[in-house]
Amino acid sequence: MLRDVTTFISDGLLGFATATGDGLSVKIGASPVVSDTPIIVTGDMDAAKIRGRLGLSPLADATMDAVQGGAARIFCLPVAATTAGTLAPVVKEGDGGGSLTVNGSPTNAFQVVIQITAQGGLNTAAFKASINGGHSFTDEITVPVTGSYALEGTGLTVQFAEAADADQKPSSFLVGDTFTFSSTAPAMTNGDVLAAVDKLKEFTQEFEFIHIVGESTLPLWQAMSEAQKELMNVYHKPAFILLEAAFPQADVDGDLHDWAFQMEANRKKIKNTDIQVCAAWGRLVRLDGTTQNVNLAGLVSGRYAKAPVQVSIGKTQPEAGYGFPETQLLELIPAGYDNTIIEFLDVAGYLTFREYDGLDDLYVYHPKMMCPDGSDYRYAEDVRVRNKIVRETRKKALLFKNDDIDLTDIQGELEARAKFIATPLDRMVKQKEISSYEIIVKEGHEETFLEDETMRVKIRYLSRGYIREVEIDLGRAPITA
Repeated sequence: MLRDVTTFISDGLLGFATATGDGLSVKIGASPVVSDTPIIVTGDMDAAKIRGRLGLSPLADATMDAVQGGAARIFCLPVAATTAGTLAPVVKEGDGGGSLTVNGSPTNAFQVVIQITAQGGLNTAAFKASINGGHSFTDEITVPVTGSYALEGTGLTVQFAEAADADQKPSSFLVGDTFTFSSTAPAMTNGDVLAAVDKLKEFTQEFEFIHIVGESTLPLWQAMSEAQKELMNVYHKPAFILLEAAFPQADVDGDLHDWAFQMEANRKKIKNTDIQVCAAWGRLVRLDGTTQNVNLAGLVSGRYAKAPVQVSIGKTQPEAGYGFPETQLLELIPAGYDNTIIEFLDVAGYLTFREYDGLDDLYVYHPKMMCPDGSDYRYAEDVRVRNKIVRETRKKALLFKNDDIDLTDIQGELEARAKFIATPLDRMVKQKEISSYEIIVKEGHEETFLEDETMRVKIRYLSRGYIREVEIDLGRAPITA
């Protein structure tokens, strides 16, 4: 080859930020959709699009809540739940002699309404159907000649039957006849959830946390605590796990204290900074316009996606946009979920919501983690910052695997590499994610390096500070001359 002028392009010299996984989550929930890898949902998708990807399922509902809360991108892992949903008896209102039955395995919790819109029998009468308690209905449908009609996407089939009396058959169904029934959603077992988490061990995309969709109790919290440690220590995936507490159970007088005491006892059995349990429930106007009673973890996950890692999602400044308007989150439930219970759960270590006199919106109170006593990582913002440091410094440190150094200046060589490992921390200081940091190479490498070939560095960082409470000293000033 003839010699000439050769140009080599050096890239990355400006130090632009790379993808960090901030705010990205994996949702694990029951769904009829089959996929061994997470399905991507983005924040610009509407309710119909999300359900088209995830089915009429608890996973789709929680994903809609996350989008409503501010999530721009979510990895959704559908699970074929082992515990099937249940069906309540059909209730009929009207004078027609016909009847309706239902069979199948529901994919979600539905409030089904079948309303007769044209009189007749099979192949003559007409109806419209709703699966959301009458919030929306299908177009008018002729009762099939077989009497069988599948409610699309629900896993359910309704069966119309004409009146037994031959004289009544032509008018078996009268205009205004209504048939209603409800279903419960399928539920994942602890084994279902753990099997889904196993799939994430080889998932190559970065993510910050995992949301387990659906009510859960202490045994799953304990199992997920162990699974989180394995993801962190074995598979180098520092991710916290967000779980949903079951609906509060009041006593016969509507008092929630016994339930709260049991929640406190359960909390003491979890000591993991990366486990969070949302104990807040509310009446939510969802993305599809329906109003439902839901655990608020879906909204919480959306706020984590919206907030920088160092920002508390309980921040109350209106311009920050972390509150939930009462036109969207109508109220906290049940009725006994008052400030006394909220404070009790907060002290115990649960994530709760609250109202503030003088502010219009509802807010996350404190995003508490189920940390051990005395932990430095009591709040989600503490854990999110720490885990980001783990992720980002590891990426830099990996570049020094099997690197060679000058043995006449071991300390100097390692300190130069430590400065490179600290590059993400410089960016985090600049972005006000942490206040400051120092990285130190352990002295005395000359004595041990040849034997164990290990570079040892210590990182100490100063986090941001947070105002958790405000005290105002107010008094009248005396008259001065």
